[in-house]
Amino acid sequence: MPEEFRTVYWHDGCVRLIDQTKLPLIEEWLDLNDYHQVAEAIKSMQVRGAPAIGVTAALGLALAARSSSATTVEELISDMNVAAEELKATRPTAVNLFWAIRRMLDFANSHQSLSVTKLKEVILGEAIAVQARDIACNRSLGQFGAGLIQNNDSILTHCNAGALACAGYGTALGVIRAAWESGKKIHVYIDETRPLLQGARLTAWELQREGIPITLIDRKSVA
Repeated sequence: MPEEFRTVYWHDGCVRLIDQTKLPLIEEWLDLNDYHQVAEAIKSMQVRGAPAIGVTAALGLALAARSSSATTVEELISDMNVAAEELKATRPTAVNLFWAIRRMLDFANSHQSLSVTKLKEVILGEAIAVQARDIACNRSLGQFGAGLIQNNDSILTHCNAGALACAGYGTALGVIRAAWESGKKIHVYIDETRPLLQGARLTAWELQREGIPITLIDRKSVA
C-alpha cells in the first residue's frame, strides 16, 4: 500500500473515508458532509478498527463545529456536545472513540476566548492533529517492531491491525510493513477471521497492494 494511504482524512470540507464493507472487490471512497453521516459510517462498520474510529470521531466533531450556525462560542460548544452524544452511541465499547471525543471537547472548552470563526478553525486543526499523531505513532511502532522480524520469517496474522484499522500505516501490520520496507524477505499467513472475514477481506487486500507474499488460510484450506 502506498505510504501516503490514509483510511480517513479531511478533504474539501468533508470527512473522506474508504468504505471497508465494500472491500476487497470494490474500492469506494465516501465523502461525509455532516456528523450524522459520520456516526452512521462508524455504526455500520464502513470504518472499523479502534484507532480509525477515534480519528473519524475527531473529524466528525470538527465537521459538526464547521457546519454549526452558532453565533456564540457557548452555542458552538453546545452543538459539539450534541454531536458527541450521537457519536458516542455508535460504538459504546470503543475506547478510542471516547478518548477522541473527550480530547476534542476539552480542546474546544479550553479555547473559549477565541471568536466563533477562529474556534472552528483551530478545532479542525486539532482533529487533523489527532489523525497525524495516529500515523506517526504507527510508524514509530513499525520501526521498533521490525527489528523483531528476521529475514525469511513466516508470520501469522489474525483479524486486521493494518492501515485500515487506523488513520494509516497500521499497528501490528505496520510492523510487518516496516520489515518489508527495510528489505527483509517475509511471507505472511493470514487467517480469514470469522465472522466478518477481516483477515481475508482487509489484511489480504492491504498486503497484496504492497506486494508482500501471502497465503490465505480459509475454511476450505484447513478442512
